[in-house]
Amino acid sequence: MSKQYRPWAPEQAFLLPPSPMEWLPEGHLAFFILEVVRELELGTIEAALQAKDPRGERPYAPRLMTALILYGYCTGVFSSRKIERATYEDVPFRVLAGGAHPHFTTVNEFRLVHREALAGLFNQVLKLCARAGLKTLGHVSLDGSKVQANASKHKAMSYGRMKADEKRLAAEVEALLRRADEVDALEDAEFGADKRGDEIPKELQHRETRLKRIRELKAELEKEAAEERAAQLRANATGLEKKVDEVGVPPKERAQATTLAKDARKKADALAPRDDDDDDDAGSGKTQLTLHRVPVTPDGKPKEKAQRNFTDGDSRIMIRNGVFLQAYNAQAVVSEDQIIVAHGVTNNGTDAEQLAPMLERVRENVGEMPSEITADSGYLSQENVSYCDDVGVDAYISLRKKDAERTDFPPKTDVERTRFAMQVKLASSKGKELYPRRKVIVEPVFGQIKGAMGFRRFSLRGLLKAPSEWGIVATCHNLLKLFRAGGLAATTA
Repeated sequence: MSKQYRPWAPEQAFLLPPSPMEWLPEGHLAFFILEVVRELELGTIEAALQAKDPRGERPYAPRLMTALILYGYCTGVFSSRKIERATYEDVPFRVLAGGAHPHFTTVNEFRLVHREALAGLFNQVLKLCARAGLKTLGHVSLDGSKVQANASKHKAMSYGRMKADEKRLAAEVEALLRRADEVDALEDAEFGADKRGDEIPKELQHRETRLKRIRELKAELEKEAAEERAAQLRANATGLEKKVDEVGVPPKERAQATTLAKDARKKADALAPRDDDDDDDAGSGKTQLTLHRVPVTPDGKPKEKAQRNFTDGDSRIMIRNGVFLQAYNAQAVVSEDQIIVAHGVTNNGTDAEQLAPMLERVRENVGEMPSEITADSGYLSQENVSYCDDVGVDAYISLRKKDAERTDFPPKTDVERTRFAMQVKLASSKGKELYPRRKVIVEPVFGQIKGAMGFRRFSLRGLLKAPSEWGIVATCHNLLKLFRAGGLAATTA
């Protein structure tokens, strides 16, 4: 007697329509995302959609689109084309979409237009994590990671090469135009003056387009360099003016400082004129991460090695594990339960200047400062240690190996005294207990984001968009932590 198989009839229609809720096992991540999206406040997105003309094709429900994007980022599906395809081929996406299949351009436009609102969901999810009992304060760790930009490093060009290529391409374009005029003259003589001659050769089109882009980037670099040098001169002038106001400064030095300050401000205004209502601190709030500064010459010109990328002009060449890549520096402050409590993105490859604004973001998101912070040697500076002392945060920041092993103390300079004090602090019993925990708090988070979630490259370009995408990534990381902690049921327990 032959073995009997279980029934298999893929073409068989259902007698009664099945519920999509039965397509996935109980406790699936898609059901959790569905629950969370129903709890989230999407008023900003709703208002933007309702402000549009009511005529025309009806938009997809904002909760549907939000659910697709959040689930996509949680599971490593970042491409709008792949999200659309998944609504046909992937059961969880089909369940979340409820039978709808938004076109990939619709998905991409929703993510782009509402990127700030989507990134703003971070705070709502953070509150859900706190309600579930996950730690958001106490001991936190700060770290940064270079994440590849949506651009190739081979599309970057230095200022020196821009100047050389501008001259070369301008000469080639002029030569091509001159040759075209000669050909036109010969054809006019041979065929008559009424022959069409407005077809632009592809060779000329390519050179003109590239020349135009080089000139645009060159102008941007020169403008930014002038503004950077002007800022330096104004800072110098402010320092000199403070010296004038100091008690006990000899009249001769006071007069000299006044003259130098006026000269500095005059040069700054010549390089980058300011409006009357400009403020020295305008746009530089406490939570603003420090951006990359163009290396400049004393006369306000970019240095020869200053670079710009043709594809994403805000991204920069950075080093990660000894490899050069076109990237952004993604920052995260993480609690002991591996919950991201603050996030940010900068095109500045160094970390030291990001500690203060990142801690201010923690205060903004959670309502108060953490009690302790650990960070690697990239964040050690006299300013950062002083800042942590001022705001009442107990900081444990490692030293570079050569500094940690120094024995030629006592220190002589303020910088050496800061490092020596941190060396002693790290060698204390509390330091030995606390600092090693950094490796199991913040470092695994970047591993989970890049390895488990698969986020290794930004999809959006520019400093207006990349930080919003990093906010979505941080939100989804916290959602996964909340899901594994018991989901929304844990918030009511």
